[in-house]
Amino acid sequence: MTAATYTDFLHAKAMTAPALGFTPTALPAALKDFQLDLVTWALERGRAAIFAERGLGKALMELVWAQQVAARTGRPAVILAPLAVTFQLEREAGKFGLPGVVYRDGALPDAPVILTNYERLEHLDVSVFGGVALDESSILKSFMGRTKRGLVEAFAGTPYRLAATATPSPNDTVELGNHAEFLGILEPSEMLTRWFINDTTAAQTFRLKRHGEAEFWAWMSTWARALRLPSDLHPKYSDDGYRRDAPQYVVHTVQTDHSQAAEQDGTLFRQVSASATSLHREMRLTLEQRAAEVAALVTAEPGESWALWVHTNAEADALRALLPDAVEVRGSMTPEQKEAGLMAFTDGTARVLITKPSIAGWGLNWQHCARTAVMSLNYSFEELYQVVGRFDRFGQARPVQVHLVTTDTHQSVLGALTRKEEEHRTMQDNLIQATRNGAVSSTGALAVGPAHRTTVEGEGYTLHNGDCVEVTRQLRTNSHDFQIFSPPFSNLYSYSPDLRDMGNTDDDGHFFEHFGYLIPELRRTLKPGRLCAVHVKNLPIYASREGYTALRDFRGETIRAFLNADKGEDGSFWAYHSEICIDMDPVREMQRTKADGLLYKNIRENSAKNRQGMAEYVVVFRKWGPGMDEVPRVTHDPAEFTLPMWQRYAAPVWYDINRTDVLNARIASTDDDEKHLAPLQLEVIRRAVTLWTNPGELVFTPFLGVGSEAYAAIQVGRRAEGIELKPEYFQWAVRNVRQVAEQAASNLFGLAVG
Repeated sequence: MTAATYTDFLHAKAMTAPALGFTPTALPAALKDFQLDLVTWALERGRAAIFAERGLGKALMELVWAQQVAARTGRPAVILAPLAVTFQLEREAGKFGLPGVVYRDGALPDAPVILTNYERLEHLDVSVFGGVALDESSILKSFMGRTKRGLVEAFAGTPYRLAATATPSPNDTVELGNHAEFLGILEPSEMLTRWFINDTTAAQTFRLKRHGEAEFWAWMSTWARALRLPSDLHPKYSDDGYRRDAPQYVVHTVQTDHSQAAEQDGTLFRQVSASATSLHREMRLTLEQRAAEVAALVTAEPGESWALWVHTNAEADALRALLPDAVEVRGSMTPEQKEAGLMAFTDGTARVLITKPSIAGWGLNWQHCARTAVMSLNYSFEELYQVVGRFDRFGQARPVQVHLVTTDTHQSVLGALTRKEEEHRTMQDNLIQATRNGAVSSTGALAVGPAHRTTVEGEGYTLHNGDCVEVTRQLRTNSHDFQIFSPPFSNLYSYSPDLRDMGNTDDDGHFFEHFGYLIPELRRTLKPGRLCAVHVKNLPIYASREGYTALRDFRGETIRAFLNADKGEDGSFWAYHSEICIDMDPVREMQRTKADGLLYKNIRENSAKNRQGMAEYVVVFRKWGPGMDEVPRVTHDPAEFTLPMWQRYAAPVWYDINRTDVLNARIASTDDDEKHLAPLQLEVIRRAVTLWTNPGELVFTPFLGVGSEAYAAIQVGRRAEGIELKPEYFQWAVRNVRQVAEQAASNLFGLAVG
């Protein structure tokens, strides 16, 4: 493969969303400059997300987008929205002279833009639509999995798709994958594999890899735009008219009855956990007090409209008893009844509304109201964020008062909501910064770093900081006497955000494509008849990503990658020479990985889950071809390389390797590091180098890390050459190798190996 081909491969590693749309010819004058920019960009992308703050005109942008798609495809476009929002969209369309007809049941209206709610999805023949827009697309998370799955599957064949919401998932970055999946950009499992790591501090949760953040947000910018103000999209846009007062939160704390605490719990006050069960129990105990607190607020301001939020029918009943004139919208009503109640509040014919966040928390625009009360708090920040957003939006003329009712035993809820709000702000800031970057460059690709930065030479060693493929290409043919290394284990671990890092790959296939550029260069630089030893292990398949648990045959794929490599120009090729199995302690593996297959409890519960521990291997390849007879043979003095020593080396399984006999990789770690694979054990390297090289010969590793292979080679009287991509690891490799070289120079007898 040529250098240009390798460069193209590296650039292709940067994840981008393809442009699948078209450039509109004329857009309505009603669009403001920043809205015109957003709609044009979304149409050109074809499949895009607009995460614009409430009041920035998403409804208008959705309607214009749908009109353009219908004109382009000659087929109607559909906008799906929460209950009653369709009527607000219809009014918006009429206001600006745009098409938009609400669909209820029966035959579709003969109109270019159809407006309907999510509940009617199953009644739609989605094959007729040329485009689909999701209003309040955060519904991809907030609705049940079945509904989200239905949206993804229903519109998988729809050519043009738009997702629009204030923010996709206020404090959960992983949920962005639902939007990428709906838009047909990337499967959530692929997103997790590439940019996320299992957070061991919380079960079944993932967080962004620290060194993967830049690429993740760059990828996001290729299909999403986020803004709190017009200037977030580009500094050229004015924020005039888009400043508003922050909502005023008022917390009302209801006292819980503690009189039975001593008798029940042996404590002075009630002991309450942070569980949902505990929260619900406390809510039942304080139902009447909380209803009275809310009713008093509403009664005290008879001239104000109020939206009151409950979580149970019992709470709604308690409020209705105290506020008989209030309109209630509850889950048992038909869609028509719900819409009628919500529209009554929207139009101002009903002063007080009682409903649940799951019914009316998304999409509705109630700027006429500046008073709202949440009768019972829970741990969902997204729910609270959406509820407040019905009132707190650009266009709201007055500060919004948000009354939160909780109990003295559940103050932790407020703390959790505050923490999640901070997470939301961080995520939104990252999205906005990605938007600004995306306005400059539409590719979202990270730059490919330099191929070679520096070379450090010393007595008996040469170390390079750079890309192992590019640097190895510059090394002399037939210059290495032995090669030994531990490559990145596919995408199991990533060591840096550099696109040259082989660990930054999507899957095994992608990894071996990258590795495939190095394998021929290893054969070229190795002397004929000599050996290349590769440290590998099989890898786990995780149910959280693939839906099942198993093992990946990484060892076998590595062997096939060498054997299937093209022959050299001189006719040389790789031959599978031998293999060493390194025994590993299954107890240590279980303690480190918590692998379900190694848990003893499964012996009793379901031993079909049980598996053996995962050994490590050194697979060895020989360069076969012309010139083998001209290379000096490797010979040993039987007095130094004894029969018992050979018998130990010749064993197919090495049971006596100390797993902790490694150089310290932690010292080279940076704040951006994630889990780092333990280096190859020094004793394994020493044995392999001693067996397969003569004193003074050159040992090479393309994955130097902190210097293990070079360090051990010098220990046993050989010379070393290595390449390391990550500067932090390279600096420590230089220190380690320089130190052992100085020790070797002062040690007349060298290190005894046995």
